[in-house]
Amino acid sequence: MTTPTVYRRFAHKGANFRILCDRFDAVTGEIVRLRSVLEEYIARHGEFASSLEPVTLLDDAPEIARRMAEAAGKVGVGPMAAVAGTVAQMSAEAAGETEAIVENGGDIFLAARRGVTVGLYAGGGLLGDSLALSIPPEAMPLAVCSSSGVMGHSLSLGRCDLACVVSGDASLADAAATGAANLVKSPDDIETALDRIVAIDGVDGALIVQGDRIGIAGDLPPLVRNRDAELGQKVTRDPSGGP
Repeated sequence: MTTPTVYRRFAHKGANFRILCDRFDAVTGEIVRLRSVLEEYIARHGEFASSLEPVTLLDDAPEIARRMAEAAGKVGVGPMAAVAGTVAQMSAEAAGETEAIVENGGDIFLAARRGVTVGLYAGGGLLGDSLALSIPPEAMPLAVCSSSGVMGHSLSLGRCDLACVVSGDASLADAAATGAANLVKSPDDIETALDRIVAIDGVDGALIVQGDRIGIAGDLPPLVRNRDAELGQKVTRDPSGGP
């Protein structure tokens, strides 16, 4: 089977995806199913959607809620902090043994047999779109998830330009990226935030950018210069036009 080389876009209920997979319909079908399952669960457990702290699940909680809650519990954030990463990984898993890369609003799950370069967008600051991670094939499957206190529509309690976390578990990477972004209100917070995040079991490494300051901790894939001149155009944006 030929490995696909062109990303296809998919949007569902306000979420925007970029997908690289031969089994595109299997991936998108799982995205739709997961959204329906999660909405049904939230209708019965409203605290799951509103809490900014870990919550206790109902006994019959579906797998997507369980993955989100477990990751949130490790980090100390609300379960919705893990939703994008969880959907990315679970939808990629629906492709079976086929290679799949799913990006969900800056949260990426990668399962590929060749190396992948992931551009990191840090907004309009000095580092901006100059950074990327070079993911070797032996490191995958792998999740690269990002959060920001100044970009995007997701809630953040901090002010960092970019918090990026790498883990084999996309639910955990997503929750930990949110946790890291929450902790950074000034450049002086970067080191402490990194120490706390990489100490979480299952987190491989983390990167935080604020202004002209960057901090790195743990076992990150090689950090390289981004050479994609169109990176800014590839950043997934919400339907309102914001980043």
